[in-house]
Amino acid sequence: MRVFNNLLAVFMVVLACNGQENEKVTFDGVNYQRIGANLEANNYLTDAEMVQKYGDMVVRDTLRTKFKATVTDVCKVKGCWMKLQLNDGQEAMVRFKDYGFFMPRDITGKEVIVNGYAYVEAMSVQDQKHYAKDGGKTESEIEKITEPKKTFGFEADGVLIEN
Repeated sequence: MRVFNNLLAVFMVVLACNGQENEKVTFDGVNYQRIGANLEANNYLTDAEMVQKYGDMVVRDTLRTKFKATVTDVCKVKGCWMKLQLNDGQEAMVRFKDYGFFMPRDITGKEVIVNGYAYVEAMSVQDQKHYAKDGGKTESEIEKITEPKKTFGFEADGVLIEN
């Protein structure tokens, strides 16, 4: 029975580590780390163009797109979300398709290209507090969250991180 338990533990570790696709790629002389789906560093929108796209959307709209922006925050727990700076001072909250991959937690300030679906949502107070806690905010900052807000979201199936 002990051998079975050890083999099961090893199998689970291998299975857990096997899921994330992660490779080094180069496009036009720029080095990237590619995580998730296969994508290239071309035909992407700028953060300014993405603001215009989000501005034309209403809650529950979706748009398949790819854009480039700077990372402002990453989940400190396991890299399960990140926030990207848009040129008007707002941010887009990026989550990852089916939790299929996670971001390195040390990429704040780096440029990334995300591919997937943009959407607009009304984020609940509970969700805002959850993300604030994951982001390392203080209890006093978390308690100031008292009403839902319109947010820009993005479900990424692939990400390129500039090295």
